[in-house]
Amino acid sequence: MKDNINQEWKVLDIMHWGENYLLSNGFKEARDEIEWLLCDLMHSKRSDLYLKSEQKITHSKVSCFKEWVNQRLKNKPVQYITGRTEFYGNEISVSPKVLIPRVETEKLVEVAIDSLKTLSRPKVLEVGTGSGCIAIAIGSARKDAKIVSIDISPSALEIAKNNVRMNKISNVTFSKLDFMKEIPKGEYDLIISNPPYISKYEMNTIMSDVSHYEPHIALTDYKDGLEFYRRFCDIAKKLSKKNGKMLLEVGLGSHPIKAFNIFNSSDFNKIDLITDYNGDLRVLKIEI
Repeated sequence: MKDNINQEWKVLDIMHWGENYLLSNGFKEARDEIEWLLCDLMHSKRSDLYLKSEQKITHSKVSCFKEWVNQRLKNKPVQYITGRTEFYGNEISVSPKVLIPRVETEKLVEVAIDSLKTLSRPKVLEVGTGSGCIAIAIGSARKDAKIVSIDISPSALEIAKNNVRMNKISNVTFSKLDFMKEIPKGEYDLIISNPPYISKYEMNTIMSDVSHYEPHIALTDYKDGLEFYRRFCDIAKKLSKKNGKMLLEVGLGSHPIKAFNIFNSSDFNKIDLITDYNGDLRVLKIEI
C-alpha cells in the first residue's frame, strides 16, 4: 500500500496494482472487480479501459481508488462501494439499505414483460420493491402500465423513488406497507415479487459479502424461507383481477418445489416453475 506521494499513476498501473493486491488477499475475481471499480472511477465503459491504459490518474482519484480497494478487502460488495449497479439495462443506485439486484432476477422481469404482452394498460403490484429495479425495468418496457410498488422500509422507498427519477420513469408509484400484516388496495393483472426466501438456518451459511452488508429483512423471513409464499397464496385472489397472474422468484435447492407445493395445494388455475439462464428453477408462475 505504501508508495511515494508524488508517484505518477496511469490507468494500467493502478489496474495491475489493484488486481495483484486483491489476488494476494484471496480474491479470485480480482481482475473483474478491479475493472468494475476503475470503470466507475474513470466514468468509462469496460471496453474503453484499455484504450485509456496510458492515461494519467490524479492523486485524488488514486487515493479514492485505494480506499475502495480497502473496503473490498473487508468484503464490502463492489456495488455498495460505488453506490450503483446495472439491472436490465438501467442504472440503479444502491446502498446497504437495499438488496443488490441480481442477474438472476432479470429472468423474473423477462417473464413478467412476456406475461403482459397481450394486455393494454396493465396494472401491476410489486411487493418488496427494494431499489425499485424490477418496477423500473417493467415500467420502462411497458410505459402504458400502472405499477404500484410497496415496501416496509422507508429507506428502501427513498432509494427506489430516487432511482425512478434518475431513470425518468413516470408510471410507478410507491407506498409503505407491511405485506405480512396488511393487504394492498386494488386489483391487479400481475403481482410480482422477489421476496425474502433464505431460511433462518441458511443465513448462517451464506457469503460474508451478503450476510455482513445486505439488509437481512430483504433476505430472510427468519423462519423457513416460505412465509411470504404462504402469505401470497392466502391473499392472491383478493389482489388479482380475473385471469390475473403472479410471478415470484424462488431460491435454489429444494426451495422451488416447496414453494410450488404451497400453491399446488390450493385452487389456482395453473402453476409453473420456470428456469433461469443457468437452467435453475427460479421463477414461480401462478395463473390465478
